[in-house]
Amino acid sequence: MASNLKPTFGYTVVYVKDVAKSVDFYAKAFGYDVRRLDESHRWGELESGHTTIAFTPRHQHETDDLTGAVQVPKSDSERPPVEICLVYTDVDAAFKRAVENGAVPVSQPEDKQNWGQKVGYVRDIDGLTVRMGSYVHASKQD
Repeated sequence: MASNLKPTFGYTVVYVKDVAKSVDFYAKAFGYDVRRLDESHRWGELESGHTTIAFTPRHQHETDDLTGAVQVPKSDSERPPVEICLVYTDVDAAFKRAVENGAVPVSQPEDKQNWGQKVGYVRDIDGLTVRMGSYVHASKQD
């Protein structure tokens, strides 16, 4: 494949109830720096390394008319077909900070031997599942 046809993953857009509240929540709960929050509070971005996490309102005529309305789970027993995965060197401390800043605990961090990492889950203020995990460690071959 020609190198000019290989994409770069630019950013993930999270559709939320309140952009300013979500940007503030992610900054406090998960330790991100705010890159941008526009004056209208209809777009916000966090510094997240090589990519960007962006926030925009769930419903807006610019995209609803083009790609369809955002669907949200109807109960806590359902979840959207996507989750955000954040990687930390100290998952326990990161999980504690997230919960102390309003994240809803779903599953305490635990070692996942088959995955080669430690993982815990929370929900953000809009109900989106956030996986908080360590870097994946390759298993040792005998």
